[in-house]
Amino acid sequence: MRTIFDLINAREIGVYYTETASNRIPYLGEVLFPAKKKLGLTLSWIKGSQGLPVALAPAEFDVKAPVRDRIGVSRIETEMPFFRESMRIGEKDRQQILMAMEAANKDIMNPIIQKIFDDAGNLIKGVDVDAERMRMQLLAGGKIKIAASGVAYDYDYKMKSSQKRSLSGTSKWSDTVNSNPVEDILTEMDTAEDETGNRPTSAICTRKTWGYLLQNEKIKKDMNVQNGQNIIMTDAVLEQYFLNKLKLKVVVYNKKFLLEVNGASQQFFPDNVFTLIPDGDLGNTYFGTTPEEADLLTNASQAKVSIVNTGTAVTTYAEPHPVNVLTIVSAICLPSFEAIDSVRILSVA
Repeated sequence: MRTIFDLINAREIGVYYTETASNRIPYLGEVLFPAKKKLGLTLSWIKGSQGLPVALAPAEFDVKAPVRDRIGVSRIETEMPFFRESMRIGEKDRQQILMAMEAANKDIMNPIIQKIFDDAGNLIKGVDVDAERMRMQLLAGGKIKIAASGVAYDYDYKMKSSQKRSLSGTSKWSDTVNSNPVEDILTEMDTAEDETGNRPTSAICTRKTWGYLLQNEKIKKDMNVQNGQNIIMTDAVLEQYFLNKLKLKVVVYNKKFLLEVNGASQQFFPDNVFTLIPDGDLGNTYFGTTPEEADLLTNASQAKVSIVNTGTAVTTYAEPHPVNVLTIVSAICLPSFEAIDSVRILSVA
């Protein structure tokens, strides 16, 4: 006879989530920091490895080659943060499932099970949110700060102060009459290329920051001069302007999430920040081995474990009294940032 544990388990939840999430549009950070799996919870990466190449030293024949020092390269090592939450099936839902199973009534049972699977799916989505928050914090300031339920993580990726510039006075982009955003952007692009050999090809900002550029008088005048007529400013027109003028693709990123404390919505990427990035991957989003996954690998527990999204562990186990299923979602996750030296951040208002 089938039991509630046959219907609701880690494997079924993992399959359900994977199928329902297959058509979702990935977060921007998932594209820039692709997911990778690693064992354990220590993350190491090489910072500054994409700087300018150094010319070989001249040498003589029949002389042993000198050993070159590794210039401007440092090893970074840190412990990745751990995320875990759980949920139980409510007693009312459990009783309805048991009665529906006894009556073999799928019309009653399926909606209840789908709701339970959706609730578990929301926990899995929470890991996606945590990962995107960390990636966007890196792109907006070079640091990660996480605090919840009395646990706090603070990671400083040692971005140089020269990579972050705050505009002041009439240079602020919120002053749409006097500011000169194109000049500010071009300066940072040139500096990044001079120092690292990588010229930024894309930029990230929010709708509010993009609005400053849409209203900027110097940009409008430049566009009118180029075309010999007044321009009706739209998103598409401004996007094309930056492509033509600076060979820069600007991504307006306004995705939001709900805060765990009060349920208020918040943007992943902050207003009044304009971040310039080079082409290609900026790093990786590494997923470590959770205690639940370690149990799966060693068969040390009777719990059922399924892995989704590279490294998110979905665990279910039976509770004998009252008869119930506890679902736990956990992840150990942290982005690396190998391309950090080629990024430039402007605080514009």
